Amino acid sequence: MIGLMRFKKTGTGYRVPLVLKLFDGQKPGGLTFDGALFSMDTDAPLMRTKTQIIKIDQGAITPDALRSISGILQGGGVLAYPTETFYGLGALASSEKGIAKVYRLKRRDRGKPLSIVISDVKMAEEIALSMPPVFRALAGEFWPGPLTLVLTAKAVYPSALLGPGGSLAMRVPGVPWLRDLVRYLGVPITATSANISGHGEISDPEKIVQEFRGKVDLIVDGGPTPGGLPSTIVDLTLDRPRILRAGAVSAAALRKYL
Repeated sequence: MIGLMRFKKTGTGYRVPLVLKLFDGQKPGGLTFDGALFSMDTDAPLMRTKTQIIKIDQGAITPDALRSISGILQGGGVLAYPTETFYGLGALASSEKGIAKVYRLKRRDRGKPLSIVISDVKMAEEIALSMPPVFRALAGEFWPGPLTLVLTAKAVYPSALLGPGGSLAMRVPGVPWLRDLVRYLGVPITATSANISGHGEISDPEKIVQEFRGKVDLIVDGGPTPGGLPSTIVDLTLDRPRILRAGAVSAAALRKYL
């Protein structure tokens, strides 16, 4: 019995509609099936992932945990990790493979760029093409913390991370372990929330395990996160700074900079 399959390219991958002919003995055309038999979507996870779980103290991560987490990220893996607000999904900002997996896991529109977390202001200076004067004032007052600043980036990162005009959204996280991780890596990681796009953010590590076991390579369990509001996003690529998303840092607190 021989199956003949024709692959048809679609916007999201390849589908096999088409015609499957089974030959019975030496007589061709024994059975013919038309219709969508199955699909192979290149933007969807095709295999279940073996998920590791590491428990950490967010105040003081151990060198062994740093090495383990870094190794997974450097191999193109994706992790779910705790922040000062909710759990996030992390991939190396330089990894096309990891970034693509984050989009698939979230079912996120590829037209919506991902933000990143960085270790400190020095890393922001290495990433940004230019630094408007208001950047230092905002970073000095609100970093580390839940304020994401959009700057024009140097052309060193995958296009999936970049917004209009080559912009990139970044912040220095408020939790020490995450800053230590990014500093150890020497490369930012993605900072999108660990959820399906359009669904609520998650602060409970047990719910993270329920949602992402078998999907991500690693879950970093730092206990429940505070929740509340996500980070505020401010665009610094314009003539005047503009709030793109209201969040944990209030508009009132930002007013003197806008």
